[in-house]
Amino acid sequence: MHTKAVHRTARALEEAGHLVLRFNFRGVGASAGAHDRGIGEQEDARAAIDWLASHTPELPVTMAGFSFGAWVGLLVGAGDRRVDALIALAAPVNLFDFSFLITCAKPKLFLHGTADTIAPLSALEALYPSISGPKALTRLEGAAHLLTRHLEEVARAIDEFARALPSGGAP
Repeated sequence: MHTKAVHRTARALEEAGHLVLRFNFRGVGASAGAHDRGIGEQEDARAAIDWLASHTPELPVTMAGFSFGAWVGLLVGAGDRRVDALIALAAPVNLFDFSFLITCAKPKLFLHGTADTIAPLSALEALYPSISGPKALTRLEGAAHLLTRHLEEVARAIDEFARALPSGGAP
């Protein structure tokens, strides 16, 4: 929740007019519980969407996630009718099954470093042609997995994506 890429993503969405809720999965930071290899983390993501829907039911929801959180967020968001759009930063396509995106018609933005050795861009590029649109892929030249030296590029891409959504980025 406090990595620079996640923080900058949240700020970019907020600057584009979105309300933002950042949360840790179970067992991360001061959160209770223990890592559950994606099963419990999906419950955490659904609980966050439930909370948002109960407090702001009239607003669209864009689910964004970084690395493992990208897999969980996209998986949950793709199947939840309350989620309108998806953003994935450094999606570990080499480590988890992202095939559910083949039939997901929600707008999707992928941001990925060309020098990512944890989640190589080549794995995403192999899957990308089969992912349903609308979709966009922003390649961050020279960026490693944490995207640290490319945060302004991340922010610009997210701002453009968020403002182009049907809600126009405005609540």
